[in-house]
Amino acid sequence: MNHLTQFFLWLLLVCPLAASAQQGDVAATASNTSGSAPADAAQFDFLLGQWALEVRPKVNSLVAMIHGTPRLVGTWKAWRAADGLGVEDEVRIFDASGNPISLNKSHRSYIGSGGLWKISGLDASHSRTSEATGKWLDGEMHLDGRFTDADGQPTLTRTRYYGITADGFHMQQDRSIDNGQSWDEAALTIDARRAAATATP
Repeated sequence: MNHLTQFFLWLLLVCPLAASAQQGDVAATASNTSGSAPADAAQFDFLLGQWALEVRPKVNSLVAMIHGTPRLVGTWKAWRAADGLGVEDEVRIFDASGNPISLNKSHRSYIGSGGLWKISGLDASHSRTSEATGKWLDGEMHLDGRFTDADGQPTLTRTRYYGITADGFHMQQDRSIDNGQSWDEAALTIDARRAAATATP
C-alpha cells in the first residue's frame, strides 16, 4: 500500500489542482498586484484559496480485494505570486485516520507565448521534482506532465480539470509508461470543495 500511495501522490505533484473561478470564465477575471499582467495570467486564479480534497487512486481488483480501495483526504491552499504572473501553492495529503502522507509545493508561471503555463513542483516528503505545462481550453484546464516514479520508471501524465464552479471541481488524470503509446485512464481522480476564499503562505 505504501508503494501505491507514493505513486498517486506523485501524480498530484505533477499536475496541480484546478479550483474555481468566482464568475464563470477565469480568463476574464484578471487581477494582479502590479496591474501589468495580461488577462490570461488570471487563468489559474481558480486555484486561489483553500480546498478540502477527496483523493481516489485507481487500484486493480486484487489490491482492492485485499486492502480495499484507499480513501485519502487532503488540503490545498494557493495564493498569487510574481505580481500576478504566477501562483504558488501547498498541498498536504492524509490517510483516512488523519496521518500525514505527503507535502507538496508547486509554482505556476504564465509564460505568455501560446497562452501556456509552466508548472514546477517539489515533493518535499520524498525530495523529488516534476514538470508540466498547462493550457486553458473551453472552460477547463488541461495539463501535460512527466515524472520518474519510485522505481525509476519515466511516466507521462495528462490531466483534465472540469466541472469548475465557485465551490468545487473534479479532476481526472491519465498516465502512460510507454511514452504515450497507451494510457491508463482515470489513474487518479479528485473531488474538491472550497474551504475558504483566501489563503496565505
